[in-house]
Order: sequence, then C-alpha cells, then structure tokens
Amino acid sequence: MTQQQPNDDDSAAEIAPAPSGQSARGLLRSTSVVSGMTLLSRVLGLVRDVVFARYFGATIVMDAFIVANRIPNMLRRFFAEGAFSQGFVPVMARYKEQHEHEEARELIDAVAGTLGLILFAITLLGVVAAPLLVLVVAPGFVGENGRFDLATAMLRFTFPYLLFVSLTAFAGGILNTYGRFAASAFTPVILNVVLIACALWLAPLLAEPGMALAYGVFLAGIAQLLFQIPFLAKLHAVPRPRWLPTHKGVRRIGKLMLPAIFGSSIAQVNVLLGGVIASLLGVGKISLLYYSDRLMEFPLGLFGIALATVTLPHLSRQHASRSGQAFGETIDWSMKLVCLIAIPAAIGLIMLAEPLVATIFFGGEFSPHDVEMTAISLQAFSVGLIGFSLVKILAPAYFAREDTKTPVRVGLIALLVNFILSVGLAWWLTSIDYVATHAGLALATSIAAVLNAYLLYRGLRRDGVLVHARGWLPLLLRFSLANAVMALLLHVLARPLEWWLSADLASRAGWLALTIVVAALSYFLLLLVAGLRPVHLRLGR
Repeated sequence: MTQQQPNDDDSAAEIAPAPSGQSARGLLRSTSVVSGMTLLSRVLGLVRDVVFARYFGATIVMDAFIVANRIPNMLRRFFAEGAFSQGFVPVMARYKEQHEHEEARELIDAVAGTLGLILFAITLLGVVAAPLLVLVVAPGFVGENGRFDLATAMLRFTFPYLLFVSLTAFAGGILNTYGRFAASAFTPVILNVVLIACALWLAPLLAEPGMALAYGVFLAGIAQLLFQIPFLAKLHAVPRPRWLPTHKGVRRIGKLMLPAIFGSSIAQVNVLLGGVIASLLGVGKISLLYYSDRLMEFPLGLFGIALATVTLPHLSRQHASRSGQAFGETIDWSMKLVCLIAIPAAIGLIMLAEPLVATIFFGGEFSPHDVEMTAISLQAFSVGLIGFSLVKILAPAYFAREDTKTPVRVGLIALLVNFILSVGLAWWLTSIDYVATHAGLALATSIAAVLNAYLLYRGLRRDGVLVHARGWLPLLLRFSLANAVMALLLHVLARPLEWWLSADLASRAGWLALTIVVAALSYFLLLLVAGLRPVHLRLGR
C-alpha cells in the first residue's frame, strides 16, 4: 500500500509498490477524507429522508418502497460492501504487497468478469421472481391495501441496483486498496441526489408517485458505477472483464467469501426476520423503523463505518507484513476513538429523540403520532449504537487476518438472541396493547449488536491479538465524567414534546442546534479539564 496520502489526482502510469505501513497521521487523514465525504452523503441522505417523510409519511407507499429497496440491499451485503469486500480487500492488498502490478491487474480483470456474470444472472432471476421475493420478505403485505402489488412493481426496478452497486463496490475496493478513498466515499451522494430529484420532480408527474422512487434507485445505480471509471483510469486499473473462476486469486477470494457470505447472511436474516415481523404489525410500522434507523445510522455511518473503511486495508497490510504488535495497536486505537464519539452520540440520540424527529421529519404527511412513535424506536436503536460501532472495527480485525469463520460463529449467537427477543418482545408488547410494538424489534437488534461486539472483543483478547495500551482506566473515567455532565445539561435544556410540535420550524431548529452545540462543547471542554490531551489518543501509545 502506498504510503502517500489519498490523492485522486494522481495520474501516474503505474501504481508504485507500497510500503507496508501507514502512519497514525495517515490513518487519521484517510479517515477524515472518508468522514468528510460520508458527512456530505449523510446530510443529503437526511434531506432525502425529510423529503420522503413530508411527501410519503409512514404510509402504504413508503412501506412498499422500503421493502422493494430492502431486498437488493440485503443481497448487496453478500456481493458488495459485505462478504465480497471482506474477501477481496485482503487478497488485493496481498497482491499489491507481494506481486507485480500486472499480476494485480490480472486479478482485477478476473474478478470483474467472474463477479459481473454471476451478478447479471442473479439480477435477471430476481426481476422475474419479484412477487415471490416480496411474499417472503413481507408476508403481511398480502391482500392488504395494494401494498403487495406496489412493492412487486417497485422491486422490478430496484433489484438491478444489486448489479450496479456491487460493481461500484468492487471499483471502490480497488481504489481503497491503493489509498484513494474519496471517490468511493462520494458515490452514496449520487444516490441521494437522484432520489431527492425523483421524489420532488418526477413523482408529481406519475399516476403512481411512489414508482418515482424505484426509478430513482435504478438510475442512481448506473450513475454510481460510471462515476468510478475515471478514477480507475487514472490508476490504469479499469477492469477488462474476463471469465476466470479458476484464477488463483479469484478462488482465494471465493474461499474467504463463503464463510463471510454465511456471516453476512446472519445479519441479513436479522433484517429479514425484523421486516417479516414488522409487516405483520400493521401499516406504517416498517416506515417508522426506517426513519428511526436512519437517524441512528447518521453518527454510525459518519464515524464508525468511515473508520472501518480505512482500517480494513491498513490491518490487511499489517497482517501481510506480519506486524502483529502494530496490528493490535491499531485495533486498540480504533476502540478509543469509538468510545470518544459513540457513547456521547448514543446519549444524545436517546435524550434528544423527540426533538430530533419533530425538527427533522414533522410536517406534511408525517403526523404528531408518527413523531412520537419514531422517537420511541430511535431510543431503542440508540441503546445499541456503541455495539454497532464496535462491530464495525472489531470484525475487520478478523477479516484482515483472513479469519471469516469466527465472526460467523459469533453472528449465529447474535442472530439467535435477536430472533428470540424480537418474537418475544413483539408478542408481549402486542398482548398489552402497547402502541409502539415496533420498538421491541429495535431494542432486540440493539441488544444483539452489543452481544456481538462483546463476543468479537473477547475473542481478540483471548487470542492475544488485542492487548490494550496503558491508560484505559483514566481514559474511561474522563469519558464517564464528561458524558454525565453532558447528559445533565441535556436534561436542563429539555422541552416537552408539545412545544416541539407547536413551534415553527425555525424555532425548533434553533433550539435544537443550541442544545446540541452546548452539549458537545460541554463534553469536549470537560474532557480537557479532566486532563485528556490528543497524545492520549495517539496510535501506539
């Protein structure tokens, strides 16, 4: 991996062989690049969700679109950012470290042709079998208000997104391996822009406005893939697809993918089971879970996923160069950053759930009842934010070592816990006529995520891969003090839900912004007063 920093303007004829390491400053810079692009994507994603809420609310149309969009997104975890990336990035990093550039190009060509043809066949099958897929994922849609027919029609346009986004992720994996993070991190922006445009301008022109969202997903997938090509061209790494399933590198990727696919399938079974149960709870429950999940994903995607994106290639290089101590230090450093950001973010989401939902989504088709119900499930999701974040950095520690079996075993345990809790909580909340039955599914997901993170962490500690640097106890004490003061301030600044629903948008946004700024400043100021300095978060300290 090249030691130079990400530079999408690099147009060297060939990619120079890379040194085996990257400094903490380089990791931070790469993480900041991904975080910056992710921030832009998340902001636009938030704008997109506001548009969805105001124009479609928690309705039949939104339920149908979420299901139609969920199916290809479940499968993309196998062929895109999930199992494929976990298999491809370590092998690509090894080829870059230990082979000539032309051999790396041969691997790229072989993967492009083999993966592309497999994906095309799956996409064609998915379009034909759309009614059956909707029946499996959302059985509660059958015979109710046309949700089934609408979701089926939408799926025939959203399913091809699997092909486009998987090839986009393949291109992004190449760029990331060579230290070019900005381009691949920017591609989600394209999806959000296209969906916003289709919802605002195309939907009013159609007899079925909701279909505009499905068309938007299809168009965005093509645009995202085409966007990557110029950046690959600058690296002279544009794939020349060849069907070579027997290529040594392809076979190695496939071998790594098989347990990773099984592991990813565990997570997707969680999503599937949650969706099945939510579809049976009534109209709008799927949408309510979607809106709350999107708010929880904002801090997770902004930092946790960005850090994981940068860390996986770095850990893969350290493993390839047999830098065991540096490998453990990188994980330890990543955990410190997660605790620094994820814990206060979770507290903020829990305490500001109603203000956030009312300020961002309330209005148009999104009713006061929707605000209250979304806030409850957001609080339930936020309980697991630290677990979700830790999984994002602990799982790559296994994948970088080409150990995809352990996360599978851990995932199976988390799946079982999630399933038992989801069914049990949904049944219990329904039996007592609790209006927010969907919140039980969110809470079950959070508990399972925390368990998943703990078991992954325990495995790394048991195997001696992760040895904590000194200073964790005082660091945690400082975090605890700062978070306690921040929570107290949030409580003092809190206003009742009635105020948030009756105030105008400017007043809501102004008071919410003031509350967040005061809480964030108090948090970091208390950390400084308690003695925390940047050196305490230094990699390898």
